[in-house]
Amino acid sequence: MRSLLIASALIWAGLAASPLLAKEQHFSVRPNGQISFVMPSGNVGCLFTPEGGTDTYVPAGGGPELSCDRIEPSYVNVVLGPKGPAVVTENPGEQSCCGGDTVFAYGNTAHLGGFSCSASTAGLTCETADKRHGFCVAKARMLHY
Repeated sequence: MRSLLIASALIWAGLAASPLLAKEQHFSVRPNGQISFVMPSGNVGCLFTPEGGTDTYVPAGGGPELSCDRIEPSYVNVVLGPKGPAVVTENPGEQSCCGGDTVFAYGNTAHLGGFSCSASTAGLTCETADKRHGFCVAKARMLHY
């Protein structure tokens, strides 16, 4: 009985500590200030634009902005700004996702100009700093709030 209690305690301790084991991943910034990355599956790719935008693109409201595309099972774009819920566009006209060699490794987290993202085999989850708005995008599901 005692060994069962100890084993249970170790399992719970491991589950509680798992977020602490996530590794912070840092991405290279392009000369224009943007950051792009893809999920290991190649099904989701994102472009982060900092506050103030770039010489050629300024997000609505001045940014920052995180725009992610999912290829399968249907092409979807989701955009998260600093305020308000994520906006989803199904079958956007421009479909250029998902290439690049900057892979957001499963189990990692990243902080991008007020957004917090985590990568897992269950999908890419990103939220605003206040955690009031965000999205989770994966092949199996699409959630935005």
